[in-house]
Amino acid sequence: MVNASSETDAPDRRERPRAGAEHAPALGSARLNPFGDLVTLQHLTARAARSLKSVFEGVLRRDLRSWAEPLVVQRWADYRTERGEGLSAWQPLAMSPGKAQALLVLEGRSVLEMLDAFFGGDGEAPSMLPDEFTPAAQSMVGRIGHAVADPLAAAWEPVSRIEFAPVAGAAIATAPDLGGDTAMVVTRLGFAADDAAPFYIDLLYPVAGLKPHAPQLTAKVQAQDCAVEPEWRNGLTRAVMAVSLPVRSVLAEPQLRLGQLLELKVGDVIPIEFGPEVPVMVAARRLGTGQVGTSNGRAAVRLTSIEPISQEDLA
Repeated sequence: MVNASSETDAPDRRERPRAGAEHAPALGSARLNPFGDLVTLQHLTARAARSLKSVFEGVLRRDLRSWAEPLVVQRWADYRTERGEGLSAWQPLAMSPGKAQALLVLEGRSVLEMLDAFFGGDGEAPSMLPDEFTPAAQSMVGRIGHAVADPLAAAWEPVSRIEFAPVAGAAIATAPDLGGDTAMVVTRLGFAADDAAPFYIDLLYPVAGLKPHAPQLTAKVQAQDCAVEPEWRNGLTRAVMAVSLPVRSVLAEPQLRLGQLLELKVGDVIPIEFGPEVPVMVAARRLGTGQVGTSNGRAAVRLTSIEPISQEDLA
């Protein structure tokens, strides 16, 4: 649900007791969020979570469920303080057209679990995390950066065409120096297997980098009541009611072995049996049941029951 807590039942889901996307109050400072409630971006984040699920399923070799946490807008310094000094990977993603860069942030433990699973392990990280990433772990972060680029662009496509690409040569073991007052839109995506604790990735977008897309992010769909012209409606109804559908009744469906079928010749009799009621079909759907008899000297079926018709049957 947009701007609500996530639907996952994981008891150790990360809580985010921060100001919502409307604004982050700071006396004497410019408003961080010029976009309003950012409902559109929240929907895009949910799409991204579903798209990126397959990326991490391929690395971890297990089925995952995914969700999007409520997004927030906050100063870069506040985000860095909240995240702490634990081992994290910081992969910049170039956004084109333009010169803005998003930021993919991965927890160090998650990176090491993916690395272990990638090389055939059970996806376990050391109980004591190292102080820095090995070259293999850094390579894994780069691989993930490349893997998420296309699904992320596809998630954005309904609103704006943005291409993402990992920035080559970036120092992923160190958080970039963006300036403490830089306003960032922080989106958090959660993933979890049934038998494991969830892990999270953060996708950060600079507010300045999203301003060229402000019209699309702030656009709202206006509901309009369109009056249907009665003459057109009546004409359409008459046309639909004139459509012909085949009606048939299935008396019996005998079965023959292939050997018997090949031995059949003119004059052979195939015995059939049917009960007092037979199914009556309209096109490929069952209309009801009926009794076989005669009417005005012709074979006929009297309907004894009719199946209820739902709206889905007419779609």
